Amino acid sequence: MPDLLVRNVPAPVMERLKAQAERNGRSVQKEALAVLESGTRLTMKEWLKLADASREASQEWGPLVDSTELIREDRDKR
Repeated sequence: MPDLLVRNVPAPVMERLKAQAERNGRSVQKEALAVLESGTRLTMKEWLKLADASREASQEWGPLVDSTELIREDRDKR
C-alpha cells in the first residue's frame, strides 16, 4: 500500500487532528486516513457510472430467478 507524507502541517490543524483522533479513539494516522477517505468519496455521477457498468455486466448472467418457489420446495421436503 502506498504511503503519503504531508509536510508543513500548520500547528492548529495538527492539534485539531490530534484532538479529533483522541475523541474517536484512533491514532493520528488512522484519523488522518479517515478524514481523507471521507473527503474523497465518489460523486453521484461517478457512482451512477459504476452502477450502470455493474448492471450491464450482470445482464450477462441472464434473468435472475425468484428463489421463493425453491425455498418453499426445500422447506416442504422436511
